[in-house]
Amino acid sequence: MSHLAHVDPEIAALVVAEEQLQADTLRLIPSENYVSHAVLEATGTVLQNKYSEGYPGKRYYEGQQNIDLVESLAIERAKTLFAMDHANVQPYSGSPANLAVYLAFLKPGDTVMGMALPMGGHLTHGWGVSATGSWFRGVQYGVERAANSEKGGRVDLDKVRELALAERPKVIFCGGTAVPRTVDFPGFADIAREVGAVLVADVAHIAGLIAGGAHPSPAGHADVVSTTTHKTLRGPRGAMLLSTEEHAKAIDRAVFPGLQGGPHNHTTAAIAVALKEASGADFRAYAHQVVANAQALGEELAARGFELVSGGTDNHLLLVDLSGKDVPGKVAAKALDRAGIVVNYNTVPYDTRKPFDPSGIRIGTPALTSRGIPASEMATVATWIDLVVGAAKTGDEETVAKVRAEVKALMDAHPAPGLAVR
Repeated sequence: MSHLAHVDPEIAALVVAEEQLQADTLRLIPSENYVSHAVLEATGTVLQNKYSEGYPGKRYYEGQQNIDLVESLAIERAKTLFAMDHANVQPYSGSPANLAVYLAFLKPGDTVMGMALPMGGHLTHGWGVSATGSWFRGVQYGVERAANSEKGGRVDLDKVRELALAERPKVIFCGGTAVPRTVDFPGFADIAREVGAVLVADVAHIAGLIAGGAHPSPAGHADVVSTTTHKTLRGPRGAMLLSTEEHAKAIDRAVFPGLQGGPHNHTTAAIAVALKEASGADFRAYAHQVVANAQALGEELAARGFELVSGGTDNHLLLVDLSGKDVPGKVAAKALDRAGIVVNYNTVPYDTRKPFDPSGIRIGTPALTSRGIPASEMATVATWIDLVVGAAKTGDEETVAKVRAEVKALMDAHPAPGLAVR
């Protein structure tokens, strides 16, 4: 970064500091990961110099000879990897991708159904504080209460069907941001067909697991698949919309010219690189290890008295209710951060606390798996979390500092991909 250091030493210093922080800390936020050197290099190329409004072969700017080939590669790789008829790789991020779904299939005031945000859904699935809940009529399904159901923390599709029949949404979203269990794509598809709705599978969190064969695919069930390209997929910060051929034109028109202008060509190139990486055997092994690590960590946390929403996980994510530990999620998350363990505080289903000071924390294993940390280390990770949550309750900063040193030692033993720090 010699040029950056010369032009703007302040920003260069902060980038170096962030590299060191990512190298030294145990990153357990489920939506975070490490990208490869190849993906990083692609995001920093001269492709960012080009404006390319339109689609390959149908641009409003000349000089697209190379850009068209880059985007076409990304499209074909996405279609092949996810077994879908059509792919649009231009959405800037996950929320704009979901907004394109609304533009493609709904008019203001139409009904959309999705998982409620406090239950693990996403803002853009029709939640009230989002534009999607302001411009459209959002109705939400949830998960069962743990206290009175064997399905505690899980979606009851019978209730989803009842709600869909009563409300007749034009679009149904499945998936979310804090869903630790397998999404039943066939079950949701049956409901969508019964009410004549378009089914959108938001797989932003689990796209890498799907690509690696560690989670069932929505292909053949969902009309549209929306995903970010980072998180478990280990690509750049971007998004994709995949669909059946029936909906291809509506999706493309909604993205451009409906919502966006020129695509970010350097991001498109990095998406193509990530998709190529995701098609390999090493990625499949990584995807399965992500799940194995999450399940092992969940078992170790449960053995130490932590309450896991739904009792565990089928994927990369654990949602932990700290009510029984008598430590608020925000307090725990900040103490863990001081110990070099990075999580986010999160609401849990039927939380009695406020969203900015909730009862839970959200934990995921993609980033630690990308560092090659095996399931055998999850007992150590769970012990650290237990010690720090206990220390947060008593104000024991000595224990926090001790764990911080141990975390750094484990990180030093497992260097992160894509980082200059070693």
